[in-house]
Amino acid sequence: MIIKAVEIRDTGTFIPAIAIKVVPANEGQRYLLCRSGYGFDPPQIILANLAGGSGMACCDPFDWPAGARTMRTAHEWLRDHFDGIEDGAVVDVEFILGERAEPKRSERAEEALDG
Repeated sequence: MIIKAVEIRDTGTFIPAIAIKVVPANEGQRYLLCRSGYGFDPPQIILANLAGGSGMACCDPFDWPAGARTMRTAHEWLRDHFDGIEDGAVVDVEFILGERAEPKRSERAEEALDG
């Protein structure tokens, strides 16, 4: 499995998360993933919110609760763009949906400018 940390941004929203591309690295992973119902063509993405105590993680973008536009949109985008992003990338939902002309910068970069 391939894991990337991402910064999910939306209107007034900052969500640290991990995205996991479900591709087995060895026979043990392949066996357990297959027994859990995962397919590998195309690879699936598990998205998990790192903040708070919800422990919410989903493999299907449509498993996020109703009205969860931020996580659902980010999840769909990550499914289609996972290989092209860097670890620590910003996933800007407003930009994805065409609500902003340019994507937001990482809060990490903003904090470095302030400090």
